Amino acid sequence: MITNYYKVAGFVFGISMPDGDPFGLTGKDGLANLKPFECNGGGADEIFRLTVADGLEALPAKPIYRTDDGPGFPEIALFESEGGWIARVKPLPHLPEASIMWMSRDFSEIRLQFLDARERNFALNNALMLAFAFATARRGALEMHSSVVMNGGKGYLFLGRSGTGKSTHSQLWIKHIPGTELLNDDNPILRLMPDGSVRVFGSPWSGKTPCYKAKDVPAGAIVSLRQAPYNKIERLPGIKAYATLMSSASAFRPFSELADGWHRTIEGIVGRIPCYQLDCLPDREAAELCYGTVNG
Repeated sequence: MITNYYKVAGFVFGISMPDGDPFGLTGKDGLANLKPFECNGGGADEIFRLTVADGLEALPAKPIYRTDDGPGFPEIALFESEGGWIARVKPLPHLPEASIMWMSRDFSEIRLQFLDARERNFALNNALMLAFAFATARRGALEMHSSVVMNGGKGYLFLGRSGTGKSTHSQLWIKHIPGTELLNDDNPILRLMPDGSVRVFGSPWSGKTPCYKAKDVPAGAIVSLRQAPYNKIERLPGIKAYATLMSSASAFRPFSELADGWHRTIEGIVGRIPCYQLDCLPDREAAELCYGTVNG
């Protein structure tokens, strides 16, 4: 087996796969999204190890959760099994399963089996995202469904339902607000640090936009977008800010211990970082209004 190590948002994990790359994962452009995050060794800092396996032992499993995000999203079915958890994943609800993964109780050990050769890259990255979300749930980290830009040494997260215009708003900042740079366009990591500060990190997962940056900055503001025929922004009170952040975080509520960790993290973040609601058009005025408010 060959093991490579990666550091994302300050956390180290390993990927072990058979010698000779029989699954074709490291060829041309293979794992390109992970390369900026490569690091040396894991040791005591390693939060999980994912091993790509030829097959997994069939274990009795009790269904506990199935995602239902709609026809354009992956479907994840979670099960409780002897000594751990099982996830079965489809790229889309109507497609065949791409993978099955077994996770130890504490999510430190992961074994992944590919079920569809055409979907190996998707299956590996989906497994890594799940493992990362679970393994960091009690360590102050959140995987966010968000587009995030950097400006003036801070990061600004744009939240909203799919199709709301998060990426469009980021591009408006880049075009009209000098000094703006895209950090991640789909799955940044928001982290409540041990010293109480809040930072946003780039990740190997950025949706359709290949933006894989091993960078991080202090979080400046969180902005929830909503399409409207006008531009208006207001700061959200604590309860609404909490609900907004929770709705955009990768949190699986059936895991009560993990849910408690996500709750503490979200509570800590909304107490430190301002959260806004931006009703907007996809235009320059919206970007300038947002920028002026979060920096006011």
